[in-house]
Amino acid sequence: MPQQIPVFLILGMLESGKTTFIQDTLSDPRMNSGERTLLLVCEEGETEFDPEKFAVDNISHVTLEDESEFNPVLLAQINKKHRPERVFLEYNGMWSMQKLYESLPANWALAQIITFFDSTVFLSQNRNMRQLVYDKMTDSDLIVFNRFKPEYDKTEFHKTVRGASRTVQIIYEYQGGKIEQDDIEDPMPFDVNAPVIEVADEDYAWFFSDVHEKENFYNGKTARFKGTLIVDKRVPQGCVFIGREIMNCCAEDISCYGFLLKTGELMPGAKTNDWYVVTAKINLEYNAINGEVGPVMTLERAEKCSAPENPVATYY
Repeated sequence: MPQQIPVFLILGMLESGKTTFIQDTLSDPRMNSGERTLLLVCEEGETEFDPEKFAVDNISHVTLEDESEFNPVLLAQINKKHRPERVFLEYNGMWSMQKLYESLPANWALAQIITFFDSTVFLSQNRNMRQLVYDKMTDSDLIVFNRFKPEYDKTEFHKTVRGASRTVQIIYEYQGGKIEQDDIEDPMPFDVNAPVIEVADEDYAWFFSDVHEKENFYNGKTARFKGTLIVDKRVPQGCVFIGREIMNCCAEDISCYGFLLKTGELMPGAKTNDWYVVTAKINLEYNAINGEVGPVMTLERAEKCSAPENPVATYY
């Protein structure tokens, strides 16, 4: 098996601080440990690299200006020519993450993903280019909001990030250099310790995600929520699939997410697309739909109902 080459992936829109971060990193003598380093740059903004200030020896600097150049064939050629032992990749903020994942050489392993956003324009970028912004946040290990100002409401930035990732670390870098780590707690909008967890219609997306992220915590708990049914041959006898469509970032990204629900005799005549409010117990069991052990619900009570005002659930 070829030796894995660590890739430090730096994401963000143009002029968000990517180049400055990489310049500072490679100018630090502590980063000079002798590896052959490939600096692969996919956009050029006003800030340019100053190779004379690099403390790291043996750097190859390659620039790809067009998205069509970022392809498996050319990257394989670059890999063969420069034989890097580590890669710093400054990726173009307007290019899709799917393109990146499909193109990286097989022996390039993502070691860390850091995303930079200019706080002064982030909220408008998120409104107008939601797919591109969401794309960059989903798999990040660290998100840095630079040019942050004291009058900004951290909660807006925090909630936007948490809609994409519940685990990424968030840092606010103020003008002048002061740095603060995000310490906003993320309590769920429902009481997870109640005898019956009451999930409001607008909170279904958070409920679904939290159950799957904290399976052991929810094992044995009971919840009440509204969902629509799928009843077909894919679903085992005596069960239905109940869930909601969830929009993660934009209309093109809507998918149905839900649970296998063991109904017994408590939901006679149930049909696909029927809406129900169900009270059900969550247990970690084998799920015959996906062939894995995970959250499976056992119905305790069912009430047929109308669809919620907004049938598609969101995180924001």
